[in-house]
Amino acid sequence: MAEVNESKRALIGNALAELVATARSGGPRNRIGLMAAGSELPVEEFLLGAGTAMRRDSRLQVVGLGPRPDAPLPEGMDWIETPDCEADIAAAMEKALDSKGADALEGAVALHYPFPVGVTTMGRAFTPARGRAMILASTTGISAPQRACAMLRNAVYGLATAKAMGIADPGLGVLNLDAAPQVMRALSRMAEKGYAVRFGQSVRKDGGALLRGNDILAGAVDVCVCDTLTGNVLAKVFAAFGTGGGYEAAGWGYGPSVGEGWNKVVSIISRASGAPVIANALSYTAQALRGGLPARVAAELRAARAAGLDEELEGLMPRPEAGSGDVPVMPPVVPTDEEIHGIDVLDLENAVHVLWKEGLYAEGAMGCTGPVVKLASAGLEKARALLTAAGYL
Repeated sequence: MAEVNESKRALIGNALAELVATARSGGPRNRIGLMAAGSELPVEEFLLGAGTAMRRDSRLQVVGLGPRPDAPLPEGMDWIETPDCEADIAAAMEKALDSKGADALEGAVALHYPFPVGVTTMGRAFTPARGRAMILASTTGISAPQRACAMLRNAVYGLATAKAMGIADPGLGVLNLDAAPQVMRALSRMAEKGYAVRFGQSVRKDGGALLRGNDILAGAVDVCVCDTLTGNVLAKVFAAFGTGGGYEAAGWGYGPSVGEGWNKVVSIISRASGAPVIANALSYTAQALRGGLPARVAAELRAARAAGLDEELEGLMPRPEAGSGDVPVMPPVVPTDEEIHGIDVLDLENAVHVLWKEGLYAEGAMGCTGPVVKLASAGLEKARALLTAAGYL
């Protein structure tokens, strides 16, 4: 009986503490997970970043994930302890994200996450020329296997992210890469049909919304559209150009995840992200959650579709070569517990189809280290042999 009463008192105490915290902060607290293992930097960087983020935002509670450190936790920080194993940490994070109630996580900041194809992240960089923040759409994951289609989707997702961050009428530009002119024409046609997009202007004399290097240094737009691989490089350069590359000291990291039908807000940092970037990434994630990022993405997609998004995506798709075969029938879905790395992102879809033809179920995905093919361990050796023979490995 004494133990039951003690348990009740603890529950009541925790509930009262939560009410007091809510009253002081002006709203309910957001529990954001922080994957605190696997970095190239000491765990103290995570603790310092978490403490900084919570001091700046009284509505934020950071929940560490991984082996509990010996050092004391910052005031208000919680911890979900796991073995020092990547799979265990990832499983604990997924469980907490999928849970309900007081112990659940609303979002997370992770060093890596196997996003499915169609999901990407919206990075945010500190641009040095004028000290402006700029969203890099995108930096990890991949919104579509084809570059032009991915960049058009990234434009829509970047605008949704900016609006979730409180920018009512964000300016958008497209980095002058391969496929950029086609993407600009597609966006212009959508604008003519009523899509609300405001094109930013280059700082160069001839202006326009096709961005050059000068423009991204100056933060000429709120949203810079690019492909994932370019965005990833830009995020790293902006974060670590002043430190020699081994420590990311500036910016907000690689950003929260977005995608059609995707409801999780999982932000990415790298193994070189230091305390300032970790703190900013936590704040960015909390702001994105409060801004209703998944709902913003869904609303932005509806508006874009009403202005012809699907037709523009179809027009950007590469035409099949003469004599090319049809897409093979997908085998029955099985749990995927292994990954094959080293496949070029442009070959990812074709590599998956090679395995489907041989009856092996596989999925394409993008991790933080690049594209991966996910499959069951039972077929791993056969899959490697098939992909090697096909020239993908």
